[in-house]
Amino acid sequence: MKTALVHDWLNQIGGAEDVLEVLVDMYPQAPLYTSIYYKSKMPAHWQDWDIHTSFINRLPLAQRIQQIYFPLYPMAFDAFDFRGFDLVLSNKSGFCHGIITEPETLHVCYCLTPTRYLWRYNQYTEQENMNIWVQRGLIPFLHYLRVWDRLAADRVDAFIAISEAVRRRIVKYYKRDAVIIYPPVDTTRFEPVGQESDVEDYYLFVGRLVPYRRLDLLIEAFNKMKKPLYIAGSGRDRDRLESLANRNVNFLGFVADEDLPEVMSKAKAFIWPGEEDFGIAPIQAMAAGRPVIAYAAGGALDTVIPNETGVLFSEQTVAGMTEAINHFETLTWNPDQIKKHADQFDTELFKQKLNSFIEQKFEEHRGINGGPSNLIGEN
Repeated sequence: MKTALVHDWLNQIGGAEDVLEVLVDMYPQAPLYTSIYYKSKMPAHWQDWDIHTSFINRLPLAQRIQQIYFPLYPMAFDAFDFRGFDLVLSNKSGFCHGIITEPETLHVCYCLTPTRYLWRYNQYTEQENMNIWVQRGLIPFLHYLRVWDRLAADRVDAFIAISEAVRRRIVKYYKRDAVIIYPPVDTTRFEPVGQESDVEDYYLFVGRLVPYRRLDLLIEAFNKMKKPLYIAGSGRDRDRLESLANRNVNFLGFVADEDLPEVMSKAKAFIWPGEEDFGIAPIQAMAAGRPVIAYAAGGALDTVIPNETGVLFSEQTVAGMTEAINHFETLTWNPDQIKKHADQFDTELFKQKLNSFIEQKFEEHRGINGGPSNLIGEN
């Protein structure tokens, strides 16, 4: 059966691209359609993929600043031709769910979130520190884009949400329900340390250093507590964050994949101060047997079990974080139990659940439209 994959844009690496890597592994012969592809900034092995880009890819600065062309994305995804495909699987946080398919084609949308810069615009521009002129330029188009985005959701045959928070947004904004299949995490890479005495005296954050993750509050809390904090990752907010930090806060920069398991497993706890739609790094930390201290919002509500695999704090403030850390230090943790919980989010389970869901939906779709079955595994 002929399958296609669709992704919003390929100009940065994040959780969406982690999901995409697994989808390409599941469907290695499927062509990939996307708006833009910044080839020189993407992993070298992606050049082996069959990637099809839209006209936006040829516009000035599009690969570096995709936001300036937001009004054109509906047109870009409308223009792709999916005739002859049996299955189209879109991996969406932007506009790519709005593709047009034939009635015989099953379109399944793996929804990372309804388009954030449309439905949570003020929060998005504040969190991303978006240029004021870009903000003002987009405002006249927001109504048009929201209308298109809402109607485009009707083109999807079945939605999958990555967390309960995202499922609720799909219901609210798109008036559609969705099943939840958590994103894939390679938990097999991570193991707890042999003895709890091997755990070192530092707290850890791993991720891109961007404003919405509220690392400024985290740093302020640790400055006051004078506890050791390691921050691994890079991003445009690093210089500002370094200027806020005292000597107890260590910036590790980019940590290589082969080094990350050890850094995770030796941390006293992993800290997740921002709101994420899901959050892969906390699962990796739990797979390494370490508890997670997280803001009680978004995907953390699905993945962190209070007082069993971590601690949640409801106020995204210095006081809220400090109270959670102090509470954490009064508890005893079982690394093997934490690891067992994290294994529920492993990549192989993701593949099994996604395959089962698509098989079910294809059988239902075939019953309505006619056509052959046995979609999975033909690539």
